[in-house]
Amino acid sequence: MDSVCDFQRFVIETQENKLRLDVYLAMVTPYTRSYIKLLIDKGHVTVNGKNEKAGRALKSGDIVDVNVPADRECDLQPENIPLDILYEDDSIAVINKPRGMVIHPGGGVYSGTLVNALLYRLGSLSTINGVIRPGIVHRLDKDTTGVMVVAKNDAAHLSLSSQIAQRTVVKKYVALLEGNLPEDKGNVTTYIDRNPKDRKLMSVCDSGRIAITDYEVLKRYKNNCLVSFIIHTGRTHQIRVHAKYLGHPVVGDASYGYKKQRFNLSGQLLHSKYLQFTHPVNGLRMEFEAPLPEDFRKILNLLDANESV
Repeated sequence: MDSVCDFQRFVIETQENKLRLDVYLAMVTPYTRSYIKLLIDKGHVTVNGKNEKAGRALKSGDIVDVNVPADRECDLQPENIPLDILYEDDSIAVINKPRGMVIHPGGGVYSGTLVNALLYRLGSLSTINGVIRPGIVHRLDKDTTGVMVVAKNDAAHLSLSSQIAQRTVVKKYVALLEGNLPEDKGNVTTYIDRNPKDRKLMSVCDSGRIAITDYEVLKRYKNNCLVSFIIHTGRTHQIRVHAKYLGHPVVGDASYGYKKQRFNLSGQLLHSKYLQFTHPVNGLRMEFEAPLPEDFRKILNLLDANESV
């Protein structure tokens, strides 16, 4: 039997009823339809523990497991990369992720990731998400900064994953947007799916996975607004896609934002500021905040001095 490099588990939601297995996996994984079909045909995909055909219609509550065979991405090495650890105990660690750091290997990136750094600094990590994603319970985009939690053992991982699935984890973000939102607060609820023209990107679609985002304007400037976001689902690029959908993309977002940028930035000004969850062992409610990174603070200071309204 092939060794497993990457394991992913998905629980089918109500709005995903009747989707074909291969269509669903094309929506929620970065793999092509042809590679997904190959995985299914070779028995690397199961539904409720059984091998199924690519055209199998999914039902709410189905559990889909994907086991990607090992390749060279699995040869992970611990690397002495600086990490800002906000909290650590025997079960979890809370990290303030810097801009430019990829969470785990993939897409041609095999070193310099958060996983490489975690292997060096923490050693023991959960194994539930496979060899290339040890400890990873949730993710932040490469150029999104801020607070995130990692699991040091499988029991902690299962607890945190369950809390995320039940939407009891509170995630608050801060972003600087282009222009000014017309309303001071609101909600965006849409479907998000992979962009048919570019599978590396996501887009608001008529079908896909439900994405729910609350927002509130914290401060307005002449040409921008500082906005707080709370996400109730964890879709890929969710805030960035919803900001674009609102007509006010995140400043510095090369994928979803304006082609011509006012500021010389290395990535989007989107920061995971606050995280609240229940500790997987002692049951205590825990909350953490990460300060804005220096480049974000500098832009806000510049706007405060010249463009406050």
